[in-house]
Amino acid sequence: MSLNLQDIPRVKTITKADFLKHYFKPQKPVVVECLTQDWPAYSKWNLEYMKAIGGDITIPLYDDRPVDYKDGFNEPHAKMKLRDYIDLLKRQPTKYRIFLWNALKEIPQLQKDFTFPKLGIHLIKRVPMLFFGGRDSHTFMHYDIDFANIFHFHFEGQKQVILFDQTQNEFLYKIPHALITREDIDFNNPDFKKWPMLKKAKGFKTELKHGEMLYMPEGYWHYMRYITPGFSMSLRALARNPKNFSKAIYNILIMRNFDNVMRRIKGQQWIDWKNQQAILKTNKHL
Repeated sequence: MSLNLQDIPRVKTITKADFLKHYFKPQKPVVVECLTQDWPAYSKWNLEYMKAIGGDITIPLYDDRPVDYKDGFNEPHAKMKLRDYIDLLKRQPTKYRIFLWNALKEIPQLQKDFTFPKLGIHLIKRVPMLFFGGRDSHTFMHYDIDFANIFHFHFEGQKQVILFDQTQNEFLYKIPHALITREDIDFNNPDFKKWPMLKKAKGFKTELKHGEMLYMPEGYWHYMRYITPGFSMSLRALARNPKNFSKAIYNILIMRNFDNVMRRIKGQQWIDWKNQQAILKTNKHL
């Protein structure tokens, strides 16, 4: 048995009117296959190019170890020169990923390689973020703290993506006071005996190739696995739905700070309690 996932719709190109009508307003995901083909990045951006222009930069790295109470919010697990990290990606599988790296701030020339899509949404231009990963490395299933509309552009290789919207929360073993599901769930090959409520979840799937763009609506859960080594860039726009915008404010100002305080007070006991609550609260719907 596998997850109940439907393919994310795909289009070659899209107009602003069609994007707003068919995907943004109803908050549905879509893959646009040819949006980047007139960008210099389409022909230039690959791992060797990134290594050539940013190899001396020390970058933060993350892996898939379980959350520890000592970890700060988005605190990296290791650091490495970009050239050494890219050599590692090409040499062997590694769990280390680059996550939420504002590379365009450190390598300004990258800004000349792309243009912000004109799809009727005001994109935040100061925070294009890059993400890198090696073969079979993956993110935990999570959603973004700010409930942003995300435009995710993939470069080099292939990347598996699984999405769920917020209506599926009760089936996903969501960790309370956090933005993730249980970290020990393998969404690529889930164990339904251990996680029976996943059978009721309905989501979306796709595989991204070089130059393709995925639109992820506000608050969508996303799991991403690098089928081959590669990297992606995300552009984002603020949540437009007032309810989602208020959730973003709550997450940033209250939830994150409350969780950090409880980690300091309770230590690992707090993390263990949250993991247990994810099971109890989800399985009560069986």
